[in-house]
This record gives sequence, structure tokens and C-alpha cells, in this order.
Amino acid sequence: MSSPGLVSVIMAAYNARPYIAQAIRSVLSQQYRNLELLVVDDGSTDGTPEEVAPFLRDPRVHYHYQPNGGQTAAKNAGLRHSRGEFIAFCDADDMWLPHKLVAQIPPFAYRPRVGVVYSRTALMDESGRHLPVDLTDEPPRPSGRVTAALFRVNFVPFGTAVARRRCFDELGPFDERYRMGIDWELWLRFSRHYDFLFIDDETAVYRVWPGQMSKNWTGRYEHAFRIMNEFLARYPDALPPHAVAEAWAHSYTQRARLRAATSQDYRAALADVGRALRLQPTSLFAWKSVPALVLAAAGVRRL
Repeated sequence: MSSPGLVSVIMAAYNARPYIAQAIRSVLSQQYRNLELLVVDDGSTDGTPEEVAPFLRDPRVHYHYQPNGGQTAAKNAGLRHSRGEFIAFCDADDMWLPHKLVAQIPPFAYRPRVGVVYSRTALMDESGRHLPVDLTDEPPRPSGRVTAALFRVNFVPFGTAVARRRCFDELGPFDERYRMGIDWELWLRFSRHYDFLFIDDETAVYRVWPGQMSKNWTGRYEHAFRIMNEFLARYPDALPPHAVAEAWAHSYTQRARLRAATSQDYRAALADVGRALRLQPTSLFAWKSVPALVLAAAGVRRL
């Protein structure tokens, strides 16, 4: 019987001192033992190296420092240093649950067309306290060829994903033109050639805290629209027209709701919903957003 494949875990870190020790311990505590952890310090100035230093006694842990270049460059540096048959990611402010890899690695052996295995994620707050997950608000998480569904919404929680190394070898690393949405762009590329497999389990814990980049919704949508346009330009026949229209309508509606909730810019929000309905006149999500936005603008109800 062949030995289990080496998993390279890439942990990009920038000023992660409050959280990184917990993140590292969660990786090293995996029930699946054949792993290496590559910590890529992207120019931290807060004592992150001192937090990592005690873990370097474990031969599985490797520390790499680079001048600050952003998360995309840091993750790609981790890929260059990695040796594993499988690649996984744990951000320095998140955690893995102990059974993550024993749940996610075995399916690769009998599903040769699968390139990415992913799962659900748990949530915690800034201090590590458990937060409830509203499953009614969760997107569908399909398996198989998922390009159309993935183009509509990125349903792959980044810290849960494990990918075959050959996906990166054949299709390339993260696109360093982007600072946000880099995982979505990568999964879209991979989905054109490989199946995705969803494991209905929580395998990672995502930390919700005020300073994280995902709070920057304006930048997130600027990058998302670029990613969508460039994907369609690169793969013009990848999706049927109705799937493209549905995806754009969903994105415009989501941005409308975020505009209204965060900046109270109801005029721009309604304009976004108008764009959505021109693209997909039957969009129930967009139509339901109209009265909610009108009532919020009148001060009757908050989104």
C-alpha cells in the first residue's frame, strides 16, 4: 500500500503576531501527519518572526521571509518552496480542525478527475470565540464540473480547499495582477479542467475581525468584475449566455445591498439593481431587493 501523499500547507503572514501561533498549532495537530508547513512572512514588523521561531524545532515547519509584496506574492512564494503532492492553505489568522486532512485527502485516491476538495467552514470572532453559522444563508456547494455555479458566486471557503499540485503545475499559480479575489480567479481556472468535490463537514475555522481585507467591499467588487470580464475574454465559450447573465445580475444585486447597508448610497444601489434586471429580468433576488432598498432609503426598515 502506498504511503499517503505529502501535503504542503502554505501560510502567508503579515503582522499576524496575535494569531499565528494558534494557526500553526492547528496545522501541526492534524491527525494526518505527512505534511509540511511553509510560513511566508510578507514583511511583518510586529514580532511575527518571534512567534514563529519556537515552532521551527519541528522539521515540518519552514519559515521564509520576503519584503512586503502582498498576499498574492506571498502565497506564490509558498508554492515555489513547496514539495507536496497536494497543496492547502491556512491563513495566519485562521485555524484548521484536527480531522481536516484525514477527511479530505483520501477522496483524491479514487477520484482521479477531482482537482480540488473543499468543505464548509466554522466561524470565530477576533478573540477566538465560536460564532454561529446561518446555514440558510449559505450558497449551494456543488461537486463535479462547477464552472457555471462558481462564476456566479465563490462558494469555496479558501481555508478549506485542498488541491492537487498538478493543477498548479498545469494551470499556473495565483495571478499577481490581483490583490483580492485571488482564490476565486484560481478556482475558476481550475474548474475548466478538473472536478471539484464538496465534503459536507466543517474542517477549518475562519476568523471574523475588523481589520481583514474582506471588509473592503468596494475593492472586492472592483476585483470581482475584472476577474469576471477577463475570464470571459479568456474562455468565451466556457458558459452559456443565461449563466453569464445570471452571474452578472447576482453580482450587481449583491453590490447594491452592500452599498445600501454600508454607505447608505441608495441611488447607486438602485442603479445596480436596475443593471441586474436589465441583464436578467426574471431575477427574483433583484426584484426582492427593490422594496427592501426603497424602505431602507425612506428610513422605514434597515437592510
